[in-house]
Amino acid sequence: MVDNSQTTKTISLESYGINPSKVNYQLTSEQLHAETLQKGQGKEASSGAIAINTGEFTGRSPQDRFIVKDDITQDRIWWGDINIPFDPEKFDALYDLVTEYLNGKEVYARDCYACADVNYQLNIRVINEYPWSNMFAYNMFLRPTEEELKGFDPEWVIINAPGFMADPERDGTRQHNFAILNFTKKIAIIGGTGYTGEIKKGIFSALNFILPVFKNTLPMHCSANVGDGGDTSIFFGLSGTGKTTLSADPDRKLIGDDEHGWTAENSVFNFEGGCYAKAINLSEESEPDIYRAIKPGAILENVIMDENGVVDFSDISITQNTRVSYPIYHIDNIQVPSIGYNPKNIFFLTADAFGVLPPISKLTPGQAAYHFISGYTAKVAGTEAGITEPVPSFSACFGAPFMPLHPTKYAEMLSAKMQEAGVNVWLVNTGWTGGPYGIGSRMKLKYTRAMITAAMDGSLEEANKDNYHIHSVFGVQQPRVCPNVPTEVLSPRKTWNNDDAYYETAFKLSNSFRENFKKFESYANDEILAGGPLR
Repeated sequence: MVDNSQTTKTISLESYGINPSKVNYQLTSEQLHAETLQKGQGKEASSGAIAINTGEFTGRSPQDRFIVKDDITQDRIWWGDINIPFDPEKFDALYDLVTEYLNGKEVYARDCYACADVNYQLNIRVINEYPWSNMFAYNMFLRPTEEELKGFDPEWVIINAPGFMADPERDGTRQHNFAILNFTKKIAIIGGTGYTGEIKKGIFSALNFILPVFKNTLPMHCSANVGDGGDTSIFFGLSGTGKTTLSADPDRKLIGDDEHGWTAENSVFNFEGGCYAKAINLSEESEPDIYRAIKPGAILENVIMDENGVVDFSDISITQNTRVSYPIYHIDNIQVPSIGYNPKNIFFLTADAFGVLPPISKLTPGQAAYHFISGYTAKVAGTEAGITEPVPSFSACFGAPFMPLHPTKYAEMLSAKMQEAGVNVWLVNTGWTGGPYGIGSRMKLKYTRAMITAAMDGSLEEANKDNYHIHSVFGVQQPRVCPNVPTEVLSPRKTWNNDDAYYETAFKLSNSFRENFKKFESYANDEILAGGPLR
């Protein structure tokens, strides 16, 4: 059972330069739910969950994420469009303005931590302007017990002020919103945006620097689950590829759905205490675990409800990035604590809107490193202004916006761990079959689940042995048969019924892979370079 009782301890925030009118410390989920309703900042859904609107920003703003460039970071961070440097003096000045903004206000403070493995635990204090932001922190970070709160010493502090608008000319930001990490002071400040994802991604970006540099541990933007035999499976994938859905397997225990570390001791631990799932087109039939997790304690973001509080999950009039946050204990079948051992299978999930990649294929170590560095998925027509046909999208390590080091650093660590653990690596296309987006159809979830199950229980390997078909364009090992999946589904070319159109599109995508990889070529060894498309 989770201890959701309110502590009687009070705290002062004066050491952070904050003198609020009231500090609401360690409120329960129920209390924060009630505060949100009382302040008119949310509505209750028919499921009992709280529904809020994050305002102007309904997703992350990668161009407004900064890292303070100082003695710790200047020679380690991969600076550029992803990791944008921020001046230490500008940070100090902006920090003072944010804390001054919070002075005299009612604020919400929470002590929590990241990393389920106590050997890697990172204690965090979160200070929020809004109650629902603090409720999000309750859901997404790990929750200390009353006993653990005694003498709790936060190592990192997150100060979250959505109502504070920066002045770019004065403050050195790009626009009025910002999320800035300071590794020397161990502070994250977030302002000008109500999107809650910035809170969790800020601290996890910090861990993506701390763990490999100081702890010899690979941080991963992935989900993970464990079978009855103790075997762990890892699922990498960008938003919308099925990472959360496919790891929520009724026959396996969920370790976590988004952020994990892989240690030198060959264990995999969850960074988080909750799940943050996409809610677009959610249904109990397709994603029962996520759907049933939407109950009191969950936070729905930017959804449309009718007058009775019934959510229309197909309505994307606010955003396609509708979300639900809930504590991991809302899922019945979870691993406690959130640690797995003995990784056996890694799945790279991609929603290929071109419809040319096989629904599942086995990768060599070189191909695994190549596809990990590439981090491919595709944007479909209509998701962004001006997109009229599928557009390839590459995000290094399946999480470039959160990776402060050069992608090859993470790839080298992954390759070493793969070989040490003897894992199988699979590329899984959860996207289109029978043609590209607009012509073909989305791969059926039941087939994807069957292929992943067959890979994990060994029946896929047993059925194909040395009889894999080598894809003529991408060079991956394509199975010819798979239990519980029609044979014709396994060959993307055959589903098109038009070889010329298939190969024309396949070559177009392979060229995109090669063009994207040019920026990594000088860092990659011969094995990784050989892992790219054949032609």
